[in-house]
Amino acid sequence: MAVAARSPWRTGAGAALGIAAADGVYALVAVAGGSALVPLLAPVATPLRWASVLVLLALAAASARTALRAHRAGTPPEERPVTAPHRAFWTFLGITILNPMTVLYFTALVLGGHAAAGRAEAAVFVAAAFAASASWQLVLAGTGTLLGHALTGARARLLTGLASSALIAVLAVGLVV
Repeated sequence: MAVAARSPWRTGAGAALGIAAADGVYALVAVAGGSALVPLLAPVATPLRWASVLVLLALAAASARTALRAHRAGTPPEERPVTAPHRAFWTFLGITILNPMTVLYFTALVLGGHAAAGRAEAAVFVAAAFAASASWQLVLAGTGTLLGHALTGARARLLTGLASSALIAVLAVGLVV
């Protein structure tokens, strides 16, 4: 939402689709790997979780710094640099791929109900996971875009930038708590 609020909708959609692509990859890995995946991920789950925390905290700090600099400089929103949609896609794909809990979640779903699913059922599961994630993430991007258009004042931009940074930091801490 924060990316979409500060950028054109295309950039927010690129970020949203990056997250959905990671969810789709993890769903594919979960149905392909099944029960063999959990023991392989267990030894690296903690380091991956901490890497996720560090990346999220760095993003929160960078977002807060950008909001504060833009506010101090009095830069109007239309003069701020805009991230290209493809760059947002790859950035958010990478951030989401770093989260080992996502693959464990999808593996648990597969093991819980479809461990012996055929190829067609597995393909439907992967497509449905991607479609569900994409639709939700695109709703969030659209909401962020609307908020970005509604909150155009310098103080509102600063507050939304700092609020999004705080939310990212809380999510990072939530990974280890």
